[in-house]
Amino acid sequence: MIVVGGGVLGTMHAYEACRRGYEVVHLEREAGPRGASVRNFGLVWVSGRAEGAELALALRARRRWAEIGAEVPEVGFRPRGSITVVRDEAEVAVARAAAAGPHAAAHGFAYLDADEVRKANPALRGEFLGGLLSIEDGSVEPGQVLGALRERMAAYPGYTYLPGRQAVEVEDHAVLDHTGARHRGDVVVLATGAALTGVAGAHLSAAPIRRCRLQMMQTEPLGEDLLTSVADGDSFRYYPAYRDAGLEGLGPQAPIAAEHRMQLLMVQRADGGLTIGDTHAYDEPFDFAVEEAPYTHLREVAEALLGRPLPPVRRRWAGVYSETTDGALYHRSTVRPGVIAVTAPGGRGMTCSPAIAAETFDDLDGAA
Repeated sequence: MIVVGGGVLGTMHAYEACRRGYEVVHLEREAGPRGASVRNFGLVWVSGRAEGAELALALRARRRWAEIGAEVPEVGFRPRGSITVVRDEAEVAVARAAAAGPHAAAHGFAYLDADEVRKANPALRGEFLGGLLSIEDGSVEPGQVLGALRERMAAYPGYTYLPGRQAVEVEDHAVLDHTGARHRGDVVVLATGAALTGVAGAHLSAAPIRRCRLQMMQTEPLGEDLLTSVADGDSFRYYPAYRDAGLEGLGPQAPIAAEHRMQLLMVQRADGGLTIGDTHAYDEPFDFAVEEAPYTHLREVAEALLGRPLPPVRRRWAGVYSETTDGALYHRSTVRPGVIAVTAPGGRGMTCSPAIAAETFDDLDGAA
């Protein structure tokens, strides 16, 4: 198998291929990872997924992440769960409806009152009315996942990683890189992430895909454990799991949150710092600069939930991912014989990548 792309989708395809006995040549155009796969929360986020195919994909991935965490501890998998904290009666109603819904057990949902929230996550000492717990959610360390998996693959015979190699042309069962080297295999997987130009551009430009830009930040260590990942009530608006939970009762978002399509997500890193976001922008060309007003809003919401000032911000960044526009969970298609493109999982990339790779192999096994 020839895998083009060193992000989480490409790396997970390479990892599954190694486990299944393939020889793997793995190409990555950059010297090191710098795209959406390292510019994310590291969340394994089952709770927001719509019942049906999306939830099934996320649950399959969640099981696989637990296995990968045991095989490769350095990915930092933690089954910590999450709490979506609710601060007004309308949000309480949505949380209660989700916890009582027909798919609550699959999501791992339970409604907690304010005291129960503080017991489950003592770092949450702000003013709120309750929270929606999901025990199925987890997290990994986005800055460690790719390197840890490559290090594990190096122990398999036949794995070759070639960073700094730009794929420039595809042929049947082959890809040519910028050095002139031709890499042939039984199958070529193009996992080119948010890059909708380049080697797969002629094919992907006609696909139902768009790109999304988001802003995030990371703080210095909190100084205490944040025992679960945390979301705010605005997240109900952005995840399909809640579409039948009375969203029409929610009041308007804060103007800055509405303008930037914002929700609060907050997860603690292994070093104790907090990754906090995010915004959503779809109109290209994207601005090269980050805006300060969304960060101010995120800080205010995070501090309101924690009941204390945030630690100093260590760094801020913007990231871009691709997503489908036709309702598909991700895009997979045949570019030419022996060459498939896999991309555009949207915000599901880190969560669902193990299951997306597994589905690729399901299709390959079925075709064989």
